[in-house]
Amino acid sequence: MNLGALGEERLLKHIASGLPRDRRVFAGAGDDCAVLQAPGDGQFLLLKTDCVVEGVHFSAHTDAAQVGWKAMARSLSDFAAMSGLPEFALITLIVPAGRRAAWVAGLYRGLARAARKFSVAIVGGETSGTAGPAVVSVSVSGRVETERWVSRSGGKPDDDLFVTGRLGGSLRRRHLRFTPRILESRWLTERFAIHAMIDLSDGLGADLPRLARASGAGFEVDERSLPRARGCTVADAISDGEDYELLFAVAPDSSPALERVWRQKWRIQLTRIGRLTTRGKAKQKLPSGYVHFR
Repeated sequence: MNLGALGEERLLKHIASGLPRDRRVFAGAGDDCAVLQAPGDGQFLLLKTDCVVEGVHFSAHTDAAQVGWKAMARSLSDFAAMSGLPEFALITLIVPAGRRAAWVAGLYRGLARAARKFSVAIVGGETSGTAGPAVVSVSVSGRVETERWVSRSGGKPDDDLFVTGRLGGSLRRRHLRFTPRILESRWLTERFAIHAMIDLSDGLGADLPRLARASGAGFEVDERSLPRARGCTVADAISDGEDYELLFAVAPDSSPALERVWRQKWRIQLTRIGRLTTRGKAKQKLPSGYVHFR
């Protein structure tokens, strides 16, 4: 069976089943970051790696600094999904020998700009030549307080579902300019009990079912309530992908206070889009988000 037929989630499940395990790992493959026991009390260590590939995540004509920003910000968005604080990054750069040095310089300007915005130190990495397209891989380590760590798996039936920002329209270059919601995530977990959270990298149609499955729940979404970017349809908001907004679940009795104080603090939109249900109760299906290996 080839990867197109197998699909990303079945592939990862198959790979993960044979990986070495360690008692210090609280969450491994299958969540936004790996969560490990950290030296000292009250902290978890977070690890994340992500990449951008020319021809998939950016084109040959994309400004190199925007590529660098996106490459760093993708990993940082996963830290936001866990309310984590990123600290250190390693960069692996794989480029053809014919690529101009000025392109690499621009790439690192974008990487450094995103890193500085979130107080991340770039501490090393690796380079390699290739006969294929350019690839930039970013690995980030950081931390989160044990009482503020949020995974995908803590959602409960009847929890309200919220998303930050607006959805859809990533192909109109929004996927190159997004800001990881680390500040918003940290604010949320300081004030509210967030049961489950994920960043919308593959679109609501892919990432909401992932959160629901991890939480052992179903979901109901009011598609008419979805906050859409200008010019986008409901289908775009569900399926475009690369929104990098937060989707999270919170107890319904917390929702009124959350919505009230959010409006006082943030200019970014916050929208209640539905709720989690008992698994098997809801029959709603969303159009698919981004599918790897399609």
